[in-house]
Amino acid sequence: MKKTVLSAAFGALALGVAFSVPAEAADTSACLITKTDTNPFFVKMKEGATAKAKELGVTLKSYAGKIDGDSESQVAAIETCIADGAKGILITASDTKGIVPNIKKARDAGILVIALDTPLEPIDAADMTFATDNLLAGKLIGQWAKETLGDEAEDAKVAFLDLTPSQPSVDVLRDQGFMMGFGIDVKDPNKIGDEDDPRIVGHDVTNGNEEGGRTAMENLLQKDPTINVVHTINEPAAAGAYQALKAVGREKDVLIVSVDGGCPGVKNVAEGIIGATSQQYPLQMAALGIEAIKKFADSGEKPKPTSGKDFFDTGVTLVTDKPVSAIQSIDTKEGLGKCWG
Repeated sequence: MKKTVLSAAFGALALGVAFSVPAEAADTSACLITKTDTNPFFVKMKEGATAKAKELGVTLKSYAGKIDGDSESQVAAIETCIADGAKGILITASDTKGIVPNIKKARDAGILVIALDTPLEPIDAADMTFATDNLLAGKLIGQWAKETLGDEAEDAKVAFLDLTPSQPSVDVLRDQGFMMGFGIDVKDPNKIGDEDDPRIVGHDVTNGNEEGGRTAMENLLQKDPTINVVHTINEPAAAGAYQALKAVGREKDVLIVSVDGGCPGVKNVAEGIIGATSQQYPLQMAALGIEAIKKFADSGEKPKPTSGKDFFDTGVTLVTDKPVSAIQSIDTKEGLGKCWG
């Protein structure tokens, strides 16, 4: 008897690909290492991994950085997982380049390493990546902002609220995707901040949280108080940006876009705080990751990427109550039915 990895609810997201594992397989241990244990995205990721591990009889240990960007704690967690003899590691890396030697050490020890949400640099430093197409997520909100503004997009003043100074791949992909969708020349697509489009007011980092979003928005408003478009790395940062704008009476005339699709973020879209967000599916990523580790432990088989991509695509959907004809989207009522956190 075999258990299929994908539930019917996630079948469409997984693009028809499934893994299966023997129900009678031997005990398996796995590690989940997230950037933090407070961000709702990672809370839901842990929930998905924990539930799937219990279902499949996998022993799961979870670790997290103190803040987004705390790579040191993640390195220590990898060492612990190696020492414990884990069969697999799921990781959302804070430093996607700096952690690669530690990932190599784990793989050399025979551990399957799967990057969740945030690709390593290079992407093949992990055995596989289960993630949102973050470039597409950025393109969707960039194109939506451009279509919503119409002719005014040509004279927009755009602020970028990014993640951390190390520019992890998820940060770069969403940032550059937004620019592509909005019609900004990205220059080097692997780097944030080398653009010369006069519409860009500047970039600041948020550490992916509300306080950081508020501070970054305040800094950029000091640089140019006429900002009218704000791209945020995630919805907590977007909430902080809104508070900073509200404090100076600008909350109604600035377009904020984001990526996440958590329940608080979708509610913020419904309330007009965020104009549009790209919804991703962290529970799906983590559940698939645990299933892949179980299959690897039982058969030695590694997961394969989605056809035409170098990672396993877990899906992304634009959520907005102000749709534009050029982009397929869902409204917040449907988005709340698929949200998390």
